[in-house]
Formats: sequence, C-alpha cells, structure tokens
Amino acid sequence: MTVSTTPFATALARGPLVLDGGLSNQLVAQGCDLSDELWSARLLADDPAQIEAAHTAYVEAGARVLITSSYQATFEGFARRGLGRRESEALLRRSVELARRAADRAEREVWVAASVGPYGAMLADGSEYRGRYGLSVAQLERFHRPRVEALAAAAPDVLALETVPDVDEARALLRAARDCEVPVWLSYSVAGESTRAGQPLTEAFAVAADNDQVVAVGVNCCAPQDADRAVELAARATGKPVVVYPNSGEDWDARTGDWKGRTTFDPGRVAVWRAAGARLIGGCCRVGPERIAELAALVGPAEKQ
Repeated sequence: MTVSTTPFATALARGPLVLDGGLSNQLVAQGCDLSDELWSARLLADDPAQIEAAHTAYVEAGARVLITSSYQATFEGFARRGLGRRESEALLRRSVELARRAADRAEREVWVAASVGPYGAMLADGSEYRGRYGLSVAQLERFHRPRVEALAAAAPDVLALETVPDVDEARALLRAARDCEVPVWLSYSVAGESTRAGQPLTEAFAVAADNDQVVAVGVNCCAPQDADRAVELAARATGKPVVVYPNSGEDWDARTGDWKGRTTFDPGRVAVWRAAGARLIGGCCRVGPERIAELAALVGPAEKQ
C-alpha cells in the first residue's frame, strides 16, 4: 500500500497536527458514568450523543485529529453484553461516524483516527499496561484483525494502533492492518526508555521502520517526562514523523479509585517535541480541552506556513 499520497499523509507532511485529549475525562466532565468494563465504549450503545459532544469539545479547542471511542470496543467485550457480530460491527462503525460528524462541523479540516487498543484493554484488568499476555503473535493477530477490518470499513482517515505495551502486540497489530488500505500510526505505552513489557524502545520502534503503511510512530498514555526521550528515539529509529500524546502526569490509585498527584503535562514542551520530529501532538488520560487549546495556540502558526 502507498500512503504518501493519502489526504491524511499529505496533511501530516505539511506540518504538525494537534490531536485531541483524553476522551474519558471529557465524558466524565459531561456527567457520564464510566464505571464499566466497556469504559467509554458503553456509550456507543447507551448514549452516543455524549461521545459526539466530547469530540465537539475538542474540535472547539482546536484539535485537528479526533480519536474515536473504540479503544475498548471489541467483539468479545460486546458479546459479554449479549450483542451479536452484526450489532458489534454497527457500534464500531458508529464510533467513526460520531467523530466524523463532529469533524465535519469544524471550520477547518479535522481528521478521524480510529482507535485500536491493545488486547489487555478488552480484559479490563490492567494488563494493557503490562503486555505479555501469554499469547503468540499469531493469536494476537487473530484477535485484532476482525476489529481492524470493521473500523477500516467505516473509512477513518487513519488507524491509531495505540497504547501498545509490547513488541509482540505491535507486530500483531501491523499484520492485522496490512490489508486494510488505511494508513496507521503505531503508539506505545512506555516507562522510561522501555515498553511496558520491558523491551528497549529502539527495538520497539524499529518494527515499523520499513513499513510504508505506518505514517507515524511514537508514544501515548505515558508520563509527560518520558515523552521527550521517546520522541527522539522514535525519530532516530524509523525516520518517520512522530506521534506523542502523554497523560496529565497524575497517577491512578486503584485502591481508592481516584487520581493522585499533580499535573505535569506542559504544553510548552511542544517546541522540544517538534524539534525532535513530532508531527502529531496531543494528550491522553486527564488532558482536557483547556490543555489542547493551549497546544493548538502554540502549534497553530506552524500549520499556516
């Protein structure tokens, strides 16, 4: 597949694009209850208008790329709720449609990235931050392929293979996406200079270096302080544009079910990230529209060059 001439790849080549922030925290701010194994994906069936409103909040903040609510949406997860394959496919398609509707109302061009979360997100037990599920690359590919195909059929501008905890799952995701004719970005969840499973980031990024379908490589759902070095390593290992969208810097306390610590996400770091090769820049958990507006104000002038 040649992706260099796709509209999204062309836009990426023109200059940096601002991603949205955390979808779940915006939904909570809107009054949604996400205490469910399906997390924000539950609202695809129960209250899709809330998802569209969350996307709209990020468009109004200046985001140029919206990531869909399909991170935790899987055939297996929906099946546990009694939904069949056709119903599940419709919900996956809806995740793209909701983002597209919000994007189409924007005054400037806004792109839609269909989120493909890791296997561990379906388990809803925190293993998405550990990886190494005891499954082979082939088994992981079989798990991911139906969802990737369903999302690709909904015609997003790019697939976001995101919050990937280890190299095996990255390989599986890239294999699952290779026939879908949609560009992808590959984004790891990291700790320091390693994946969550402990592999060196240089090794992790290298799996995408010669894959022409991959338009960007980087990190998300990580501590802001880990992003600087990761951007450098991703650019050096692949020569591709880098995607970076860290968390707020707060820590989740599973015992109390609350966030602890202080926010360390600093939009001012965008200059450092851009200098190192970042072209897709946003936020993940606990990064809301206010922070994205700050990013957009910093990146905006460069988009007009």
